[in-house]
Amino acid sequence: MKVLTITLNPTVDKSSEVQNIKPEKKLRCAPPKYEPGGGGINVSRGLVRLDINSTALFTSGGRTGELLEKLLTKEHVDILPIKTKGETRENFTVVDTNSNEQYRFGMPGEPLTQQEINDTLETIANYSPFPEIVVISGSLPPETNPDILRKITAIAKENNAKVVADTSGDALTEILKEGVYLLKPNLGELSRLTGIENLDNESADDAAKKLIEEGKAEMIVVSMGPQGAYMVTKDECLHVPAPSVRKLSTVGAGDSMVAGMVSIIAQNGTAAQMACMGVACGTAATMNPGTGLFKTEDAKRLYNWLTDKAVPVK
Repeated sequence: MKVLTITLNPTVDKSSEVQNIKPEKKLRCAPPKYEPGGGGINVSRGLVRLDINSTALFTSGGRTGELLEKLLTKEHVDILPIKTKGETRENFTVVDTNSNEQYRFGMPGEPLTQQEINDTLETIANYSPFPEIVVISGSLPPETNPDILRKITAIAKENNAKVVADTSGDALTEILKEGVYLLKPNLGELSRLTGIENLDNESADDAAKKLIEEGKAEMIVVSMGPQGAYMVTKDECLHVPAPSVRKLSTVGAGDSMVAGMVSIIAQNGTAAQMACMGVACGTAATMNPGTGLFKTEDAKRLYNWLTDKAVPVK
């Protein structure tokens, strides 16, 4: 299956290390590392590691946008940039080598013009042959009406694509007005979507089934961090535990999880296989420092360990 990932607020992630962070002190950082970033972009980067073909559609502006395109091409990601007047944003992460604490600075990006929004919708609508899977992931640029994501979802569904959604807030609310194939919320987002307060591991599956019954999603994988994930469909609920590993960074873990799940969907795998690969890739990402995603060998090893660990709930 062909996959299209969509990222409307991409970034170039710059990361470095420094010893003993203190205020008002000149800090001598290690040479910076530059990597592509943004939800859908990271999903495409992960899919490359899993030998799944995808195209990354994203907005791109200025010198940072040019750098982003070069970085993705270097990683063998098929790109479809939508040119913008505004400069692509750049995020910054620094690790204090004394404590191994991570400081993450996220920039907002620049608003899209109405013409740029129209160009994006037109490019997606005219994409041919249309992909079987569309992944909508990441944040929206400032001042961008989240209605654009509902329109993108509608275009994808009109072309019989399976929509995978991984965003939050009003953006996710708009997407779910159309309904998706796969939704990946955490407990907090699931609580907001269902109006059920104080969700925990015991009540998450019932909350997810509520959304499925309302037609918001066919399948929901609730990410629960160190507790793994719940995979919920209309007729099935599985708990996949998270393997115990030495965690160096959580950056990119959620996007890696989506990449793992999409790779199994693209191969027509089972729901259990999908959830296990998602947890495997998400966990593998935490084993790497900085803004790196997962290593293929780590993800496959963890997936093999998880294949018989998914257990039915209730």
